[in-house]
Amino acid sequence: MILFMGLPDGSLHTTQMIRQQVLICMKEMRAVHSYKTIGTDLTTLRRKPAVRAIDHLCVHSGEVPFLSFPLLDEQDWLMNCFSTRLGGVSEEGLAALNLSYTREKGGREKVDENFRRMAESAGFPAEDMVLSWQTHTTNIRVVREEDRGKGFTSQRDYCDIDGLVTDVPGLVLVTFYGDCVPLLAADPVRHVIGAAHSGWKGTLNNIGGELIRTMKETYGCDPADMIAAIGPSICSDCFEVDRDVADAFRAKTDPDVFEKICRTASDPEKRKAGKHHIDLQEACRQNFLHAGLAFDRISVPDVCSCCNSDLLFSHRGSPEEHGLMAAFLGILQRKKR
Repeated sequence: MILFMGLPDGSLHTTQMIRQQVLICMKEMRAVHSYKTIGTDLTTLRRKPAVRAIDHLCVHSGEVPFLSFPLLDEQDWLMNCFSTRLGGVSEEGLAALNLSYTREKGGREKVDENFRRMAESAGFPAEDMVLSWQTHTTNIRVVREEDRGKGFTSQRDYCDIDGLVTDVPGLVLVTFYGDCVPLLAADPVRHVIGAAHSGWKGTLNNIGGELIRTMKETYGCDPADMIAAIGPSICSDCFEVDRDVADAFRAKTDPDVFEKICRTASDPEKRKAGKHHIDLQEACRQNFLHAGLAFDRISVPDVCSCCNSDLLFSHRGSPEEHGLMAAFLGILQRKKR
């Protein structure tokens, strides 16, 4: 309660002015405290115990730090990286490296600059990017040379695209995340790559399998040759869902797989309310395994986006607005030295 004391009788105007100023200050305080405090150092990432070396994400320091996937780093023909919140020019809840044009206030300039910074840090021309247009579908687009720059230097002439595949050297496939699961796939034999955004709907409807199927049918890829990386995303402890979501997974998942990816909430009250926890990362691995990839050729991240919402954008880990991160996957025109 705020008391206006010490004011002479009849000073209603003064009282109203003070009350208005206090309300403005309270609004500003709420705005400040509604934004997640951004971290400063990726070495402070909170990690899950990584059973395998291929699951331990690599940290690349610099003015615009980023993560990469060891399984993909081993390939001398590939470029891969995953952005964080650090190193950009966006402000407030979007601080600092927001890569979503639709979430940024005041035009494209800040996001354009963020993309340029990310590209320079990772070592590829920003003009080579091809951006997805995600709406939680399982639609995959085959990317050609004429798509170079779409979404960045030119308008996209497509929409409802949650996955991209290509065999064109120099192109960089870009997909976006803020707790949903990044899926990256590569065929070292035919030099084909694919990237997909897998939220709970995409995971339920098996966009990972659709990604592999498209690479197989379009380019003749053999899933047995392929490698895949599952990126930073929400862990099962943080991903609590209602009974209807759990029932949807139960209806479309083999019973033995369902036991691996879904559990009831441990809290008695939440369990009574029908709350469950779903492991989207494991569900995506199961989708890749079902598509024909080998277990030791699929990496699963040791990082949760929600547990690290000071360093990574997270829908559930941020009180109000948040930006989006991106995965970048490209075929190098020249092999790494």
